[in-house]
This record gives sequence, structure tokens and C-alpha cells, in this order.
Amino acid sequence: MPLMDITNPAVIIFLKENYEKENRLRLNWIFKHREKIQQAATLTREPTNYFESDVIAHNMIEGMATITRDHVVAGYNRRKVPIRDGTSIPGVAHLRHGNSIADIGLGDPKLDERLVRSDEETTTDPIMRPIDPQTKEIIYKPKPEYGRLTYLEKRSKTWPEKKYYFSECNNWDYGWRMGDSALRQKPVFGRCWHLTRTLRTRVGPQPDPPHYKSSDPPGPIIKRFKLSYVVSLE
Repeated sequence: MPLMDITNPAVIIFLKENYEKENRLRLNWIFKHREKIQQAATLTREPTNYFESDVIAHNMIEGMATITRDHVVAGYNRRKVPIRDGTSIPGVAHLRHGNSIADIGLGDPKLDERLVRSDEETTTDPIMRPIDPQTKEIIYKPKPEYGRLTYLEKRSKTWPEKKYYFSECNNWDYGWRMGDSALRQKPVFGRCWHLTRTLRTRVGPQPDPPHYKSSDPPGPIIKRFKLSYVVSLE
């Protein structure tokens, strides 16, 4: 809705009449409820002269009974002996026993010597798998055929699951160790090159199977042609 032009004389007269109408309605409401307004505005009780601090202190005094009760209950509960579900708290050695990388079959101690540890050792398992010695020698050879950039480029072509024991970031969750999945099989209705597969076969191209053809109506073919000829003559 466009704004009104307050410089227009007709608009000025319209606004003035609405202001006067609103003032008359307000005065009528005041005259109608004058007795109720005077009764509500008159103080009919003795003044207490309370301050804000007096109201806060009153609320605090009312809550002291609850604080005292809770303090007694808390003191009674503190004297109770806690119930222990277990007799001992397991440490790192207990958690790692049977759950290390070598125990669950993710790493071979023969390939990674860091996995060969005693049960009393509490160090954590390694994060990365051992690097191929031939790949590791690239970084120590002279440039430009070798060096740090060549080493990083070759390492980038290796799958993350071949470099790390576990998925270290969320981007590796998709496709991590897909070879272990039993669902990794060739799709039954996947796309295939029919022409290339047909031409490269030993027997060569073959006709379409019977279920690819359109279905014929029942009855001999000769009778069907005769019937259609008679119908066309009629």
C-alpha cells in the first residue's frame, strides 16, 4: 500500500477528523469508567514503606528452612559408604589385552616390528603402517628425478587403508576397506557393452532370444491371413 501524501489538503482533513474522533472515544471511555479508576487509584490500606532489600530478605528467610533440611540430608548421605560395582579399575594394560592391532588381525608383527610388545607395556599402538623401503629411499635421493615432491606424489597414489591402520578422518569412511565387504560383487543389472561383447565372442553375433520378440496371436498363420483377407473384402 503506498504512503499517503500528507501535503495533500484532503489527506490533512482526513487525518484531523480521525484524531478528533479518537480523542472523543478516549474521553467517553474515561467518563464511563471514572468511578473504577478513582477507586483503583485511591490507597485504602496503611503504607508499609518497604524497600527492595526488605522484600529480598523476606524471600531468603522463607527459604532457610529448605536449606537446613537439605544440609541435614546431605550430611547423612556423606557418611554412607559408596557401593562399588567392581573390585578394581582396569588400566591401559587391561584394555589393550586382546584388543591390539595384532590381536584383531589388522597388522602383522612380521611386517611391523612396533606391534611386537609385551603385555606389561602400556604404549599406544602406531597410527601409520610401515613405509615401503623403496618408496622411503626416494626422499633421500637427489633432485629432480627424486626428492620430497616425488616422494609425496607417489605416496598420494597409495590408498589410505594401505598407509594407516584406522580411518583418521571422516573423508575416509566412505570406501574404507571395501574389499572386506561381502556385498562387493558384480551387479546383476549393470551396464555392459552388448555390441563389443557380441563381436568379440567366439561364435559371433547371435539372434535375439525368443522372449525379445513380440507375441503372436494363437492359431495357424495361414488361417489368420485368410481371415484378414475376407474381412478386407467385406
